[in-house]
Amino acid sequence: MKKEPDPVHATRRRFIAGSAAALGLAGTTVAVTALAGEGRAKPAARPEPRRPNVIVVLADDLGYGELGSYGQDLILTPRLDELAAEGLRFTSAYAAAPVCAPSRCSMLTGLHVGHAAVRTNPLGGPQGSLGDEDTTFAELLRDQGYRTACIGKWGFGPEEPDQPSHPNNRGFDEFYGYIGHHHAHDFHPAALWENGRRVPVPGNVAGRRGTYAPDLFRDRALEFIQDQADRQQRARRPDEGQDSGTGSGAGATERPFLLYFAPNVPHAPSRRLEQAGYASRPWTKANKGHAAQVSHLDTTVGAMVDLLRARGIADDTVILVTSDNGPHEEGRVDPARFDAASSLRGVKRNLYEGGIRVPLLAWGPGRVAAGTETSRQTPLTDVLPTLTELAGARTPDHVDGLSLAGLVGGVHAPGDHRHLYWYRNDPFATPTSQAADGGRGLQTCEAVRRGDWKAVRFAPGRDRTVPDHRWDVELYNLRDDPGERHDVAAEHPETVARLVNLMHGSWTEPEPLRA
Repeated sequence: MKKEPDPVHATRRRFIAGSAAALGLAGTTVAVTALAGEGRAKPAARPEPRRPNVIVVLADDLGYGELGSYGQDLILTPRLDELAAEGLRFTSAYAAAPVCAPSRCSMLTGLHVGHAAVRTNPLGGPQGSLGDEDTTFAELLRDQGYRTACIGKWGFGPEEPDQPSHPNNRGFDEFYGYIGHHHAHDFHPAALWENGRRVPVPGNVAGRRGTYAPDLFRDRALEFIQDQADRQQRARRPDEGQDSGTGSGAGATERPFLLYFAPNVPHAPSRRLEQAGYASRPWTKANKGHAAQVSHLDTTVGAMVDLLRARGIADDTVILVTSDNGPHEEGRVDPARFDAASSLRGVKRNLYEGGIRVPLLAWGPGRVAAGTETSRQTPLTDVLPTLTELAGARTPDHVDGLSLAGLVGGVHAPGDHRHLYWYRNDPFATPTSQAADGGRGLQTCEAVRRGDWKAVRFAPGRDRTVPDHRWDVELYNLRDDPGERHDVAAEHPETVARLVNLMHGSWTEPEPLRA
């Protein structure tokens, strides 16, 4: 029997067809010009500003307080701090989940974790997958003519080339990195995926650990940017012949690019070969390695910016830098050493602010106002509609995100979310996350923020369908208590009831896990 389409998810092929039909309206802005001697106006077409190249940098377990621009004073992040000074800093940005797989799925598809295809990390079985009914921002931009690449950690679907969840089938022309969630925990892998094939990593055989995967990701990202800059410059030269099929030369259409750069730093294990800049610090080896991994991310983004400027395309590029969840403490890393969550409660795996509030920087010379910041409550589900608006693409009607293009491009003020929703069902906990949860780290947990109010509730076990009276519910006013130290649920029962109702309304039953 043919399965009926899920009304929550737009049918991808139908949506893409609609986008293509609308494309003719997306590339032109109409101006009204008065004609001499005539008492009427005539529409005159003028070119729309060039669509920007986009680089989305998603760090792995980077805490809210681990950049200098967010108060860090032990780990050195000068290049990312420059981006903050030259761009827009978000002070209330949120990962979609407190662990990586559901957070990444929500960012890619614009659906929060109550609606998305992947809602947990692997629970002892196959990892979650994306399928044809899911639409990523890469698919939408590629259908608008963008060249697209995913470099680093993917984290969905089986370790196979020809399957719906593979990055090449989810909108990325080029892929280099890890398909699997657990494979990405190996910083010196014997092989990585390059599109549909596994390729050996030089130096990482027979127990030797000579090649550090984040170095490979950095180099591949720079190669991709260099190649795209060359293509764009060739397309702008009127004196060169057209190279049919390559998009370069006179008469060719200049194509922008999308780079989704997702390195596995600073995730555990905290190994950095030279522990750059931190070898003499009186810290544990794990803490030195962790700091070096954060600095590796910093220098990599700096190298991207330097290349964009050198190739003359910085003014045509927007960069977003963020993290998939709060800071970790695996591999003996001590997040308290670095105030990795700033003054917020919790770490990775907690639905308190420290587990889900993340840094978010937006940079784009000439597009993003320098030295600005916003306290707008901004979940990473906003990335998809932001990119589609910047690219002139149609945004699917069903997404939970709202476009930030007005902030990034200075066109209009973005809308505010009615509320934000999170869900956690994870089989692991660490001492710090357990302490923050009051020993309830292995219990299912939900949270909602609406305005200044935030409710966090814990089921008695792993079953989220138990009646409401069996959940423990806490309420915090984040304006007065950003560290979530004072539970005021008993004083505001009506507010608690409203937020719990929002939790119910935010959840749709997921389809069976797609292996």
